[in-house]
Amino acid sequence: MGFLGAIARHLDTLVGPGVMLLYPLYASMRAIESPSSLDDQQWLTYWVLYSLITLFELSCWKFLAWFPLWPYMKLVFCFWLVLPIFNGAAYIYENLVRKYVKVGSYVSSTYPESQRKVLQMMSLDARKSVERYIEKYGPDSFDRVVKAAEKEARKR
Repeated sequence: MGFLGAIARHLDTLVGPGVMLLYPLYASMRAIESPSSLDDQQWLTYWVLYSLITLFELSCWKFLAWFPLWPYMKLVFCFWLVLPIFNGAAYIYENLVRKYVKVGSYVSSTYPESQRKVLQMMSLDARKSVERYIEKYGPDSFDRVVKAAEKEARKR
């Protein structure tokens, strides 16, 4: 089992850089060029998680040196985070991070005060949609939509 045993013992060093660095770098560059923000979320979350894993390793290296399965556990976890069939990083973002971390409420100062107040009350996804609407149809159209919504709310 000499050759196969050596490959099995060093699988993390042979496969790890491709799974944990090369493919994510390639996919991140593709995500930057794509118009969708979903892949951006996947890869930004991956890099945050990978950074946290690396910080954990640097902080706990004395303990991890005594734990021989750590490199393989890290490899399997990174496979789960990276592979498109699982999209683990996006899963973690949607089910853990988004629930507990309030996304910043920054709204550009280019909007009038009344519009900024409305935009700050929206979720990040809704705000992006409204900002695209304003860019396409102009700020006056957004004011008309807000006034129509206020009028409809008063009727009820």
